[in-house]
Amino acid sequence: MSSAIPLNVGIVRSAGVDADAPKRVLLAEPRGYCAGVDRAVVTVEKALEKHGAPIYVRKEIVHNRHVVETLRDRGVIFVDETDEVPEGALVVFSAHGVSPAVHESAAERNLHTIDATCPLVTKVHQEAKRFARDDFDILLIGHEGHEEVEGTAGEAPDHVQLVDGPDAVDAITVRDENKVIWLSQTTLSVDETMETVHRLRAKFPNLQDPPSDDICYATSNRQTAVKAMAPACDLVIVVGSRNSSNSVRLVEVALTAGAGAAHLVDYAREVDPAWFDGVRTIGLTSGASVPEILVEGVLEMLAQHGFGDVQPVTTANETLVFSLPRELRSARS
Repeated sequence: MSSAIPLNVGIVRSAGVDADAPKRVLLAEPRGYCAGVDRAVVTVEKALEKHGAPIYVRKEIVHNRHVVETLRDRGVIFVDETDEVPEGALVVFSAHGVSPAVHESAAERNLHTIDATCPLVTKVHQEAKRFARDDFDILLIGHEGHEEVEGTAGEAPDHVQLVDGPDAVDAITVRDENKVIWLSQTTLSVDETMETVHRLRAKFPNLQDPPSDDICYATSNRQTAVKAMAPACDLVIVVGSRNSSNSVRLVEVALTAGAGAAHLVDYAREVDPAWFDGVRTIGLTSGASVPEILVEGVLEMLAQHGFGDVQPVTTANETLVFSLPRELRSARS
């Protein structure tokens, strides 16, 4: 049996451990695949159906071990750079986006390309180009080395400075304090990003905001759901891969919001039963690149340890769907 628990209603963790309290799982909704990830994964699947294996994909199509391994088993070859793709072959660009230099490299090798960049990432790229044309200093809040950051910065390398968290603000300098704007990686912690923006604005009072939110709706929604249930949870389990920025952020958000403990796992087999000692309420969620089958595996494992009462915590309903890249639109069933 399951019953829905609305936001901030009826989910409270007692100060001490009540050995007689029923064991339960609070299941975050929304969780798992966002529209951009669904589009990217379906893009590769449809490309396989249309063109046959092998299909080349630059970087991981999305940051999830299970998805990548499943696609690799079907004939997808993941590469780091386009120069690893045979001339004239087909290559798919991942959901995280690529810089103009990557497009140019692919063209030089006569590669056929399908761009699976999430439309919300593309929006940030367009913002970077627009403000570079207007000669703004662009302060890009994000994590150094992340593919999305590299792609966005590559749109305007002479105008973009990376701001990797609040502590990086002190080192930032700009040419004209009246022409400064901040943009962000789409998968960041909302709270930490706002702290970074607060520090930037203290240093640059005329700092402009992006035309619309850069942190994607799915990242924000998943963090909101975790914040709603974390105070009631002795333990939060986040299903997701360690190279998934939004999944890692969910662990951080859970701990900050009051969870007794929080762990990130790719599969149910990685859950340590020792985590359950003294635990009566477990929160469960998954990152935006995680297929639901992995969450179901964790639920089955939890049920085997007495956590069979699953209570959804619903904070938003998501209905957004993105069209496939134009090369494959007729192929979507």
